[in-house]
Parts: sequence; C-alpha cells; structure tokens
Amino acid sequence: MTESYSLIPPQETKADLRRRLVKVRQGIPPQVWRQKSDRICAHLLNWDYFRRCRVILAYTSFRREPDLSPLTAYHRHWGLPRCVEQVLHWHYWSKQSPWPLQPGAYGILEPHPKSPRVDYSLVDLILVPAVACDVRGYRLGYGAGYYDRLLSSSSWKAIPTLGVVFEYARLPSLPRDSWDLPLGGVCSESGLFLSDSHRP
Repeated sequence: MTESYSLIPPQETKADLRRRLVKVRQGIPPQVWRQKSDRICAHLLNWDYFRRCRVILAYTSFRREPDLSPLTAYHRHWGLPRCVEQVLHWHYWSKQSPWPLQPGAYGILEPHPKSPRVDYSLVDLILVPAVACDVRGYRLGYGAGYYDRLLSSSSWKAIPTLGVVFEYARLPSLPRDSWDLPLGGVCSESGLFLSDSHRP
C-alpha cells in the first residue's frame, strides 16, 4: 500500500479528502486489511493503560475501518454506539450477549436497544473511528458530527480518546474548523502515538 495521500493538495476540502481516503481504504486487499488491523490490536494490547481500563468504548468496523473485534477476547467490558437521531447512545456488548448486533440507520452494526446501557462514570477510554487523523490528533470524520458533539460535551472531555486509522491516513495536517478538538492520540499499524498533554 503506497502512502499516496500523505500530503494534502492545497485548497482540498474535507469532503474531497474524505472521498479520496475512503476510496483508498476500501481498496485495501482483505488479507492486508486483516494484517494491519491485527497490528493495531497488538499495539493496544501492549499499552499498559489499555489493559487497566474498566470500560472501553469502541466501534464496529464499517467500510474497511480497522477491525478491533479481536480485542474483545482480552477485555471484558466494551461499549458500542447506537445512533438515535443526532446522539450516540452507548450499550455494553460482548460475544455472550443475548441480543445480536443489528444494522442501524447507516447500515453500521449496532447494539440492540434492549442491551444494557453503559455506566459513563466507568468509561476510561474511547476508541474513535476516523477517515483520517493528523499527527496532532485532529480527526476527519464522516461529516455527520456525532463524535464532535459527544467529545465537546463537558461530561466527556476528561475521558482519554484515541483515533484509530491505518497509517496511510495519519497525515501531517488536516483542514480544520473552529469547533474541531484534538484527540488524545492516534493508533495505526505503525504504532501508538500519544499526545504529551493527553497521556492518561
């Protein structure tokens, strides 16, 4: 996989960059995608803070996002999001859950509405999906603003956040709006990159 998009052409909009990077990601061969995802999982498992977390909020892989599902074998308490209007509702999930994941409004697999809700006071880490992140932790999402609204809330700001992307999408910089907030770090198949000011 070449680093075709390590530099952003001048005047490129978020929408243009989003389309190009998603197209690259969807073109990753399945075996390579699996290998890269497994390397990301290995970096997280080697992170001492990750192993100490009580509850971790994550996501289900969509459109060839890095797949974190192997991590469920090593950590017992996971939360997954369910989109309700313009808000993310978080539910506990495990492979032993009596309610299987089901497609939501965007075709993304979500917890069943009857599955238990996450106790937010126990959340120690949020693994944030992204189209791209830059080296300062700024994130390019999908444009719907779910995570922007979540992470700008005062009750969520203190929880460590980590963007998860493949290395080709960890860029020197990203176009930003005034409301964009940096994540606490980024994890790719190349390693775990934490901001000094956001180290747990």
